[in-house]
Amino acid sequence: LIMPLSNLTVITGENGAGKSNLYRALRLLANAANGEVAEALAMQGGLSSALWAGPENISKAMESGDVPVQGGPRQKPVRLCLGFASDHYGYQIQMGLPRPDVTTLFNLDPEIKRECIWHGSTWRQAAALIDRKGPLLKRRSDRKWQVVSQHLNSFDTLFQGAGTASEVPELFSLQSSIQNWRFYADFRTDAEAPARQSRPATRTPILHHDGRDLPAALQTIAEIGNAEALSSAIEDAFPGSQLVIDSPQPGLLSVSLRQPGLLRELSCKEWSDGTLQYVLLVAALLSPRPPELMVLNEPESSLHPDLLGALARLIQNAAQRSQIWVVSHSQRLVNALEGVPESTSFVLTKSLGRTAIAGQHPLDEPSWRWAGV
Repeated sequence: LIMPLSNLTVITGENGAGKSNLYRALRLLANAANGEVAEALAMQGGLSSALWAGPENISKAMESGDVPVQGGPRQKPVRLCLGFASDHYGYQIQMGLPRPDVTTLFNLDPEIKRECIWHGSTWRQAAALIDRKGPLLKRRSDRKWQVVSQHLNSFDTLFQGAGTASEVPELFSLQSSIQNWRFYADFRTDAEAPARQSRPATRTPILHHDGRDLPAALQTIAEIGNAEALSSAIEDAFPGSQLVIDSPQPGLLSVSLRQPGLLRELSCKEWSDGTLQYVLLVAALLSPRPPELMVLNEPESSLHPDLLGALARLIQNAAQRSQIWVVSHSQRLVNALEGVPESTSFVLTKSLGRTAIAGQHPLDEPSWRWAGV
């Protein structure tokens, strides 16, 4: 699947169409930059669980239903290939199945077969900056290739062994960019959710992915971020209401909501799941330190439909500071975001197990090439 991205990209589709796979693929790319791709895959059952489960080729007769879908001898190496490109740099990683080895208990670790970093939006050898084939890692220096390592571990990405920041500044620039990506999915809103607890009073410009530092993140926005936008976001969703951050004991912060008609503030522990979900999204989207890329997976969870307009306006404002992905089941939210400038909506479909973008023809696909293995 090759997907063009806008400043705001909205992805929807039926259950099982591949939305979660797209989200996980992007997270795996982030894991690669952090040196955690093997662990992330192992947590999902190993590389075999992430590979395509269908036949290598699907014939027209299979597509028409004239013959059953069936496999045959593989003609190509088995690979999981992930990559992305921007106007500045591109990166791709290709992983293969590990060789069975009775001397180790780490047989779920994938083997990294090929990795590349290049300049520009499309891979080509002439634009390559860093190239890794198996254990051999090379980088371009003054139009010549210099061997950095001939013994790179099969489970380490090139980000762990390509040299220093002064030697390969483009690698560290790219790594820093990827490490700044943020993923928010499945915030816990149950009674024991981390966000409902009092938390240490430390400046928090970036909300943790599970929302555990919500009071500190909100107070940080109020002090060094856009306090007016924070108040407006709460007013937009809950007219007449105000957030209150206080310190129940020295060194701790808690958050409550002052609402019209009530004689006391409602603590976070008393909020509905939908109220907590919305305030968590407010803290994420109004971060005083906006990321290059933020991914929201099903942000409408627990929200009443009447709150989706306020959420859409929050996302629209955040898209002026960051590139935003929204993966959603809510047609109402999708409709509210479709009119946002520089936004693109995609509907994913599935045919014989293959994910596709509805209405996308081969000529509509962005230019993309995989490096040979």
